[in-house]
Amino acid sequence: MAGRTYDPFAAPPRRMRRIYALEDLEGAAKRKLPPPIFGYVNGGAERTATLTDNRTVFDEIGFIPRYLVDVSGRDLRTPLLGRTYDLPVGIAPMGVSALTAFQGDLALARAARRANIPMIISGASLIPMERIVAENSDVWFQAYLPKEKDDILALLARVRRAGIGTLVVTVDTAVVPSRENNLRTGYQTPIRPNLRLLYNGMTHPEWAVGTFVRSFMSGITHFENMSAGQGSPLLSDKAVRDFSGREYLTWDMMKMIRSEWTGKLVVKGLVAAEDVRDAARLGADAVILSNHGGRQLDGTISPLRSLRAAIGEAGSMPVMIDSGFRRGTDIVKAIALGAAFVFIGRPFNYAATLGGEQGVLHATDILGAQLRAVLGMLGKTRMMDVGVGALFLDNFRDVSGRQAQDLLGP
Repeated sequence: MAGRTYDPFAAPPRRMRRIYALEDLEGAAKRKLPPPIFGYVNGGAERTATLTDNRTVFDEIGFIPRYLVDVSGRDLRTPLLGRTYDLPVGIAPMGVSALTAFQGDLALARAARRANIPMIISGASLIPMERIVAENSDVWFQAYLPKEKDDILALLARVRRAGIGTLVVTVDTAVVPSRENNLRTGYQTPIRPNLRLLYNGMTHPEWAVGTFVRSFMSGITHFENMSAGQGSPLLSDKAVRDFSGREYLTWDMMKMIRSEWTGKLVVKGLVAAEDVRDAARLGADAVILSNHGGRQLDGTISPLRSLRAAIGEAGSMPVMIDSGFRRGTDIVKAIALGAAFVFIGRPFNYAATLGGEQGVLHATDILGAQLRAVLGMLGKTRMMDVGVGALFLDNFRDVSGRQAQDLLGP
């Protein structure tokens, strides 16, 4: 496996023959999807300041390459929570993926299994977790917690029965953010049959027939994983109530979950180092630093800016990260700063939109090829050997307001 070849140009799906980098996926998906659906996936909160910082932060970090080193045996495999994956990259949870690609969650799960990378099922998915587990027994599950303890315990029991061993609790959706982006693009939950939907179907017939109509004909009509039973219909007003915020979330609730859940527990959506410290004290197995891809509190810093501070509070607990990652260079910068793993969302969604399972595999091939190139030019053969010495950090500012090099020492 150490010598596995990632070839992004080896017979990709027809629609993806001009997809040479993950950034290329966005424009191609925009042409296929109706504006409300694309806007829902692509958009950020309010002025998209967080969405912007998630990308500009990578420009503040440079590389210091090393040459004349034998790097012929490069190995991208990365250990995480008792498993070894072929890439240091996983598929982040994304709601309603079945609206952008037919059976999108299944396509993502199959591709993740074949690529040997982790995939997190979203609690807001339209396909039952049991069907997804049947395609990939290693998937994780991201829970949006109900309010009552009995309902939480029932959900945990269902996840356990499904054979899922890693529970991801997303904590950064306690308060509903500004929905102005969705209002501008016309996206709404519930989806309502109206003239605008008819127009979007007529102007995007491939999506209308191949995804929307096909999904409803195959029974993909409910939010399936919000609770122990089947959730609200996609066309129901109750769906709004199910996604109306979780102001009741507390650390005491997380302690209860830790005492009841015997599998791996991951806390997702933290940015502050103090919250990472509390997660470690709680007994979480790992955290994912995240600002929800810029979709929650606009003006939140990129999690990359708090990574070093978070690691300082985490002890031996792995600190993973998402939000804004698009290239192998982005991933290696995070790994060099100490991240245990990186998760990517929107690009994999677009890849499934364009090419289904094969499209997602094409995206992993692109990342694998980029990662191998970066690793070789840094003079390293294993991802875990890349450290801060490979980075130029004089322009990078983290949560302290000081240059990161000052914090890291000589």
